[in-house]
Amino acid sequence: MAHDITVVKCGGSPLIDRAALCADIAAVTRAGHRVVLVHGGAAEVDTLAAQLGVPQRRLTTPRGTSSRYTDPATLDVLTMALTGRIKPELVAALAGHGVRAAGLTGLDGALIRARRPAAHRAVIDGRTVVVRDDRSGRIDHVEPTVLRILLAHGIVPVVSPPALDADGGPVNVDADRAAAALAVALGAGRLVLLTGAPGVLTDPADETTVLPAADVDADGRSHLPGVGGGMTVKLAAAHTALTGGVGSVRIADGRRSAPLTAALAGSGTAVRIAARPQHLVEI
Repeated sequence: MAHDITVVKCGGSPLIDRAALCADIAAVTRAGHRVVLVHGGAAEVDTLAAQLGVPQRRLTTPRGTSSRYTDPATLDVLTMALTGRIKPELVAALAGHGVRAAGLTGLDGALIRARRPAAHRAVIDGRTVVVRDDRSGRIDHVEPTVLRILLAHGIVPVVSPPALDADGGPVNVDADRAAAALAVALGAGRLVLLTGAPGVLTDPADETTVLPAADVDADGRSHLPGVGGGMTVKLAAAHTALTGGVGSVRIADGRRSAPLTAALAGSGTAVRIAARPQHLVEI
């Protein structure tokens, strides 16, 4: 049954203890859960880009959402960092705890397909401009067959961008959104987004302001004070998962020991879809 599948997204913060997470995944799988691990690696991408001399930029949309500017050189760096550094580390760490794991990208088995817009609108120096060479896209299809095969044989899939573009080439996608899309396609019971904070904070500078629950509206937006940046994307991904049938979504602390076990036990922030207001109708 798919309800025993947990999709876990490990954020790219250097504060997250990936070795501790792998040890915890081993314990969770021994307890009967099937786990899919999705990872990003923003810090590792930045480090490798600096080593290779590839400049890094961010694009901010008119709505205020920020993303990595993925020109062809950055896409090469991203692919090398995720598949050549982080993924082998995770697969080896899982193997060290007796877990069979297989490393995949969205390209493998056409797992994740994405549509790359011909142009992106971005705000640069206060002006809205059109960017045409960004190799980033939005996920529009997931083919989970390869994941189902691996899970059926007791193997933990370890998945990361890039995804497959319509032209057959690689395209960068957001790892939080990828985790949500995979959870929906698998009919997973749970999505856990591990990050470098204890959950959703109303004051990013004060970790005591963590919320036990956070609501997103029908458009996937949160109107909580102080919530922005990468957390906005996580909440939007949570909305995608919940509206797609995933049983629960939790944003939790990836820095602690046994972070997945703690999240499954209720730590962090549970994300919910806000109830639609009931309007009085005059007769």
